Amino acid sequence: MSLSSDRISGKVCVVTGAAKSIGFAIAEKYAEQGAKVVLIDIDPLVEESAKTLADKGYIAKGYVLNITNRDAVLKCFADIEATYGDIYALVNNAGVVDTRPFEENDEAILDKMFKVNVYGTTYCIQGALPSMKRIKMGKIINFASKSGKTGSALMAPYSAAKGAVIVLTQALAFEVAKDNINVNAVCPGITDATGVWSSVSKGYVENMKMERDAIVKKFTEKVPLGRLTDIQDVVEFVFFLTVSADYCTGQAFNITGGREMH
Repeated sequence: MSLSSDRISGKVCVVTGAAKSIGFAIAEKYAEQGAKVVLIDIDPLVEESAKTLADKGYIAKGYVLNITNRDAVLKCFADIEATYGDIYALVNNAGVVDTRPFEENDEAILDKMFKVNVYGTTYCIQGALPSMKRIKMGKIINFASKSGKTGSALMAPYSAAKGAVIVLTQALAFEVAKDNINVNAVCPGITDATGVWSSVSKGYVENMKMERDAIVKKFTEKVPLGRLTDIQDVVEFVFFLTVSADYCTGQAFNITGGREMH
């Protein structure tokens, strides 16, 4: 799938978890289509990532931000509005994952999974909504996961948090539909060449006592289309939800090659 649209030209699009990998690729896609792109990440690398886009002539700025700090998030989004104007699109890509046997999950792990994946998503939406309500349009795209629909072994708190993101998406979609704001979630499968997959595969190697190549083969064999998700698969679908899909809201779209079908 490949889309091109001038619909976001000149509009403000915010992407969290954008220092590298999927988040940066989404930001780059937006920039190429003429958007004013704001990249947010807890990793200071985000400033350099934004600069690489700005050096190409795009309008891009990076913010170092801990999205679990609500006051800091709201202040950041207020600054984005003051600097670039009202926000049209928000992609909540920032997230964390953890892989371990269920009995080893303690309060710290549960807090981390929910504070980043659920609280952080919530706070960023709260930061963007005033803009979207003012201009009576907006696209909010939350990152859930295949694991948020069918929980994954050794990833119970992560699965629970991503399930919460899906239900959060549905509830918010009802609430803001009157303001012409679309709220959807994407549920990628295992996405190759990402930090999340590196972390997950490392956890599986340790807990399942298998070599990494065997882990990759095991999970690839579960995908009807015969390969892991590619970053570009996710980027193009997020872009579609941003520039089109006006009659879609409250949905959690699978990007799994058929691994998840509900």
